[in-house]
Amino acid sequence: MKILITGGTGFVGSRLARELLARGTLDGRRIEQLVLADQYPAPEAAADVARDPRVQVRVGKLLEQCQAFVADRFDGVFHLASAVSGECEADFELGLRSNLDSTRALLDALRAAGNVPRLVFSSSVAVFGPDAGNPMPPLVRDDTLPTPQTSYGTHKLVCEHLVADYTRKGFIDGRSARLMTVTVRPGRPNGAASSFFSGIIREPLAGQEAILPVEPSVSHPVSSPARTVQGLIAVFEATQQQMGGRSGLNLPALNVKVSEMLDALEAVAGKTTRALVKQQPDPTIERIVAGWSKGATAARAERLGLKPEAQFADIILQYIADHPGAVTESARAAAAAYQRAHSR
Repeated sequence: MKILITGGTGFVGSRLARELLARGTLDGRRIEQLVLADQYPAPEAAADVARDPRVQVRVGKLLEQCQAFVADRFDGVFHLASAVSGECEADFELGLRSNLDSTRALLDALRAAGNVPRLVFSSSVAVFGPDAGNPMPPLVRDDTLPTPQTSYGTHKLVCEHLVADYTRKGFIDGRSARLMTVTVRPGRPNGAASSFFSGIIREPLAGQEAILPVEPSVSHPVSSPARTVQGLIAVFEATQQQMGGRSGLNLPALNVKVSEMLDALEAVAGKTTRALVKQQPDPTIERIVAGWSKGATAARAERLGLKPEAQFADIILQYIADHPGAVTESARAAAAAYQRAHSR
C-alpha cells in the first residue's frame, strides 16, 4: 500500500506517520511506502520518521507537487496541509492558494491517476459559526448547518464539498473529518488564532510566561494529538456506509472552558506554573474566537468507536509524557505526584 500525507512533516502529519509505521498496516493492507509532502523538511522531532526506509519526504509547495502525484497512483491519502486561521485572515490570497487551489490540484491529480484512492480530508470545527439567519447552537452537531465566520473555515467547508463531489463522481473514495482544536502542540506558536490553547499550557510547563488573549470564560472543543490521529485513522478505515454519508463528521471533542484548562494545569503542575499565564486581551483574536463554536458533539464518530478524553488533565499528562525535555523539573515532579494520587 502506498500512502500520501500532505503536511506530512508537520506536527499532526508526522505523528500520524509515526503511528502508521508502527502499525505497519492500514485497513488490513501492508504499508509499503509513505510519502510525506510538505513545504518544509522533517524537523528533528520527526527525524526517526524520515529515516524509516518506507518513508520518502518531498519538500516543496503542495500546489507545485501535485502533478507528480499522478504517476504515484496512491492507494491512500491523508490531506492535512493548509494555511491556518490567522494566516488566512492576514493574507487572503495565501489562504486561497494554500487551501483551495492546492486541494483542487490534489484532487485532480488523484482523478487523473484513475485508481480511485481513499482520501481523508482534515476539515475543522471552524466550518461552524454564528449567523443572523442560522443561530449557532451551544453544541454543534454533525448535521448543524455550517456558516463559517473566517476565511479558513470557509476554505475547509468548500473543500468538504469538493471531496464529496469527487467521491460522488467516483474519482476518489473521500471522507472529511472535522478536527477539533488540537492541544497541546509542542514547539513554537504558529499562525493559528487557536495557538494560545496550546501556549497557555506549553509555555508555563517550560517555566515561561504565556499570554492569554481571551477571557477565561471562553469555551471551546479540543482534542489531544493522540485522539486526533486515532480519529483520522478510524475515518480512513471506515466504509462509506459506516461513515453515514459523504458530509463531514465531527471528531470527538472535550468541551472545555479556558478557566477549566488553567484549573487542570494547576492541579497537575502546581500554582506556580499556573501563575505564569497572564491575561492580555487581543481584539483580533477575541473577534475570531467569538465566531467559533463553544462545544461540539460527535455522534457519527462515536458510532465508529471514537471517544474524547475524560478530562483536560489527561491531555496535559499526555504532553508531559511525550515531551519531558520541554517541561521543568518541578512541573514533572508535580505531575508525577498528581498521577500517583489519582491512580489509587
